[in-house]
Amino acid sequence: MPTTDGLEDIVAAHSRICDLDGKRGKLSYYGVDIHDLARNSTFEETAYLLWYGELPTKAQLEEVVRQLQTNRTLPDEVSQLMKSLPKTSTPMDVLRTTVSALSSFDPDAGNNSPEANHRRAVRLTSVMPTIVATWDRLRNGKEPVAPLPEHNTATNFLYMLHGEMPDEYDAHVLDVALILHADHELNASTFAARVTAATLAGMYASITAAIAALSGPLHGGANEQVMRMLQRIGEPDRAESYIEGALERKERVMGFGHRVYKTEDPRATWLRQMSEELGKRKGDSRWYEMSRTIEGYIKEHKGLNANVDFYSASVYYMLGFPVDLDTTVFACSRITGWTAHVLEQYANNRLIRPRAEYVGPRDVPYVPLDKRG
Repeated sequence: MPTTDGLEDIVAAHSRICDLDGKRGKLSYYGVDIHDLARNSTFEETAYLLWYGELPTKAQLEEVVRQLQTNRTLPDEVSQLMKSLPKTSTPMDVLRTTVSALSSFDPDAGNNSPEANHRRAVRLTSVMPTIVATWDRLRNGKEPVAPLPEHNTATNFLYMLHGEMPDEYDAHVLDVALILHADHELNASTFAARVTAATLAGMYASITAAIAALSGPLHGGANEQVMRMLQRIGEPDRAESYIEGALERKERVMGFGHRVYKTEDPRATWLRQMSEELGKRKGDSRWYEMSRTIEGYIKEHKGLNANVDFYSASVYYMLGFPVDLDTTVFACSRITGWTAHVLEQYANNRLIRPRAEYVGPRDVPYVPLDKRG
């Protein structure tokens, strides 16, 4: 039986959603190149593309925007649940718990039609930023900020987090970042969602499984570790000596290399540009300058390219996100891809049941308890 550790390069599903060409560094959603989306699209339009398989008409986009805007508020009971959680709870644990709890307040309970599941996808995408922003304020002793009844997802997210309308460029940067992170084929969390959906478990259960998978440090969290490294370095003139020492100590430097990409991650291209521009606009380019020094050193000495996590660290930080929220921000984007894959799984479902190659002992005799040494 052919095997590979970690299922590397094993095709486990046929999907129309995301085309990832690691050799050429190309990424597209339903055939639309990620660079075109980052340059021209919006997160809301990209969400529609992932859910329906084509770019929307003006009327269709206006409708999905309206649906996203009108589903941002948490049920009162869920808000109370969040207030009862220990303030030391990690943001990802809170996100997982809250999404799971939302299933009990689903207005489409008992309705498993494609239409109902599309509505669930919209509601989850709408409410995820509310959960993240609400938790950050609650744990800091602040009252949550009610979501805006208008504006796009990125603007609303920053508004709920900071309690004031964001700079227009900041909102644009977050909007592009949400597009870049929206889907990435069968990564661990998306696969977890599809495996769960394949049992015909509901949308909320499938997304809860995805969030749980993303919470693991080998999947989510790399950008958080990158930012903490940059904070330890502190200044650009210390970056090269720090990385040189880290490599000598055989420490793992997060944000480099990728299981699939053999060339530059196309998402990193955009995040590098946005990190540089944000630094200039905010009068603090040290995070970008440190990142560039580290990127050059790792490329020269290890032959590894920066991945999506490396520059998203400084981008999120300069947008004002606390470092430990980084993975939840990622989830607020990836919810569109997760729900798209769940919808696709439901549409042509077969239970996912791989095999394991047994490598343990065979023909071991049973020894009665009283005769075991």
